[in-house]
Amino acid sequence: MISIDPKLSKLGAALKKSITLPLKPTDVILYLGASTGTTTAFLSDMVPQGFIFALELSRKMFLKLFELASHRQNIGPILADASFPETYAREISDVGQVDVIYQDVSQRHQVDIFLKNCKRFLKTNGTGILFVKARSIDVRQEPQQVFLEAEQRLAQVMKIVQKTTLEPYQKDHMVFVCCNGP
Repeated sequence: MISIDPKLSKLGAALKKSITLPLKPTDVILYLGASTGTTTAFLSDMVPQGFIFALELSRKMFLKLFELASHRQNIGPILADASFPETYAREISDVGQVDVIYQDVSQRHQVDIFLKNCKRFLKTNGTGILFVKARSIDVRQEPQQVFLEAEQRLAQVMKIVQKTTLEPYQKDHMVFVCCNGP
């Protein structure tokens, strides 16, 4: 398994802050915002009998992700915008729904994107992992207020199991681990 630096990776920071990921070796993950695949590779090691649908919007990043996927059996790269799940639903249709949605995107409406994808693709009692980037949502608002508003939105439809800011490793970021079941 590769190691993951908390100063370079939000997942590494979350793990360093004692967030536990409820992943099973057979889990199917939809990763929104997979970038070049560094975290995707780490997750791939955590779900060796599972599969990761790794979605990335940037063509430049996607090419690196595609290269990584060519060396790993359990990663399927998808070039698409996470804001529009209907455009990549066919890619995921073979499995129907996923066990985990893992999101790390830098878009203003990142909470909406997460909830839309959870509603469409996440199994009942599935796990949603959302990294909130406060400055991407509203650069003028205090990060704590952005986090509070995100938490309130999530709590309306999901059970928040764990949460923490990623300080001192990642500035103005928070992670939420949620369950969409009772």
